[in-house]
Amino acid sequence: MQDKIIALTFDDGPNTVTTPRVLDVLEKYGAVGTFFLVGSNINELSAQAVKRACSLGCEIENHSLTHSDMTKMTAQEIADEIAETSRRVAEITGRQPRFFRPPYIAVNQTMVDTVKLPFIAGFGAEDWLDEVTARQRAERVLAQARDGAVILLHDMEGNEQTVQALDMIIPALKEQGYRFVTVSQLFEQSGVTPDAESFIVYSYTQQTTAYA
Repeated sequence: MQDKIIALTFDDGPNTVTTPRVLDVLEKYGAVGTFFLVGSNINELSAQAVKRACSLGCEIENHSLTHSDMTKMTAQEIADEIAETSRRVAEITGRQPRFFRPPYIAVNQTMVDTVKLPFIAGFGAEDWLDEVTARQRAERVLAQARDGAVILLHDMEGNEQTVQALDMIIPALKEQGYRFVTVSQLFEQSGVTPDAESFIVYSYTQQTTAYA
C-alpha cells in the first residue's frame, strides 16, 4: 500500500531560537518541512537556520516581507513585498520561492492579480495562541491529518509549545503510515499542479476560492 503523505509547514521565521529547535525535532525523526519566511526576519544570524533547513531537505518559501495585511496594500506594494522576500530567500538558498502564504490567510483580488505564485494555506492548530497547550496543538493537528494535507504551524520566536507538540505529532503520524514531504513534493507526488490564479490550497485535493 502506498504511504500517505503530509506536508508540515512553518510560518513567521526565521529566527535563532525556535527555528533551530523545530529543525532539531525534524532531524530527530528524519522528517522534512516547508518554511514560509518573513523577509524582514532574515539576517546574517537567522540565515544560518535557513541554510541548515536546506541541508536537511526542507523547502523555503515566501510569507511576505513585513507580515502586514496585504489586502490593504496597492498592487505595487504587494509586488515589492513578494519580490524583496524572494530575493532574500534566493540569496541564501540559490532558488526562487515557488509558493506564497498570505499573512493571516487574508486575500483579495489585487493580491490574486499581482502575486504569480500559488497561495498555500493549510490546516492549523491556533499555535500562535499562548493558551493553546502543546498537547492541544498536537491533538488538533492529528484530528485534521489526511493524505495530502498541508499542516500550518508557526516557528515564531519563543513558540516552544509548538516544538513540544511536534515531538508528539511526528511519531503519531509516522505510526499512522504518513511520510513527510515538502509542499513541492506533495504536489509532484500527487500529480496535481496548484492553481496560481484563483485558489488557495489546503491539500492537494482541496482548493477554495481565494477571495470573497
